[in-house]
Amino acid sequence: MENKKEGTFFYRIPDEYNNIRLDVFLSSCPVGLSRSKIQSLIKNGDVTVNNGPAKPSHKLIPGDHVIISIPPAPPPVLRPEAIEFEIIHEDESLIVVNKPAGLVVHPAPGHATGTLVQGLLMHCSGLSGLGGTMRPGIVHRLDKDTSGLLVVAKNDLVHRFLQRQFKSGMVKKQYSALVHGLIDGNEGKIDVPIGRHPRRRKEMAVTPSGEKQALTFWRKTEEFTGGFSLLRVTIKTGRTHQIRVHLSHTGHPIVGDPVYGPGRYWWKKNPLFQKKAPPIKRQMLHAEYLGFVHPTENLYLEFEAPLPEDMLHGIKFLRDMERN
Repeated sequence: MENKKEGTFFYRIPDEYNNIRLDVFLSSCPVGLSRSKIQSLIKNGDVTVNNGPAKPSHKLIPGDHVIISIPPAPPPVLRPEAIEFEIIHEDESLIVVNKPAGLVVHPAPGHATGTLVQGLLMHCSGLSGLGGTMRPGIVHRLDKDTSGLLVVAKNDLVHRFLQRQFKSGMVKKQYSALVHGLIDGNEGKIDVPIGRHPRRRKEMAVTPSGEKQALTFWRKTEEFTGGFSLLRVTIKTGRTHQIRVHLSHTGHPIVGDPVYGPGRYWWKKNPLFQKKAPPIKRQMLHAEYLGFVHPTENLYLEFEAPLPEDMLHGIKFLRDMERN
C-alpha cells in the first residue's frame, strides 16, 4: 500500500490475494472503513481497478492496481437548539450572557450539540463569523464547568473591536474562586508563563520562560479555618485554564477542580466532609464581573453576575462547619 496524498490509497494486489472480491480485499486493508462504506465508495466511482471503474464483486488478480479515494467528510452543520442560559444584556451589536456551569461554549470533540452557540443561534440568527463556522459570535470562552459572564459579537466589526480590547488588556475580567488552603497575605500577583503540558497534551502547565506570558492578580475576601480561602481574581491575560493553573501552581488549587486539584474525590479524605454529603461537584470558579468599551456607543459598560447556587451552598457549608 502507498498513500501519496491524504485520503487516497494505492494498492498493488499481491499473489496471495488471487481471485478475491474487490470489496472483501479493501475491507481487509488498514483504511478503517466498514464493508458497507467501501461498497458505497465503489458504487460512487471513488474506487478504480487498473484506472477503470469496477463493481464490488469484481475479482482481483495479482498485479492489479487499486486506488481508493476517500472524500473529505462534509463540514458539520450547526443547528439551533433550545439551551438554557441567562441574558444579562443585549443590543444590536452584542449579547452578554451568564453561562451556567456544565454548559460547553461551542462544539468540540465529544460535545457536538447542546452548546451555548447552538442556544445563541436559536435566540438570534445574526452572529459574527470571525470565530469560524463552529464558533459564531464567540470572542472569548469559559471552561465547561466555569460559570459566569461572556460577551458575544453579533457582527464582524463588533467582533474585531472586542478582540482588540481583549488582546490589549483593556477588558476587565474578575472571578470568584474558592481554593484549598489558607493563603498568606491579603493580595498577590502570579506572573509565570503557561503552555501545553509536556506529556498530557489536553492540559496546561506552568512552563519555562519563552512560553506565553500569563498574569493573574488575587485578593483574599474570606478564609475558613477548615483550610479554604475565597479569592477575588483578576486576569490581565487570557490563557487557557489560566486561573486554574496559576492557583494550583501556588499550592492553592480551586476546590472541585478535577484536573489541577487534588482529585475528583478529594472530599473523602477531608475531615470536614467525611460525615456530610459533598456540596461541591465542579470547580468553584465564577466569572462575576466583565467590563469593556461598547463598540458602537463608545461607553464603558460593566456587568455583574452573582454567585450561582452551588457556590453559595459550598460557602455556606464551610461557614456552618466553622460554627459547629
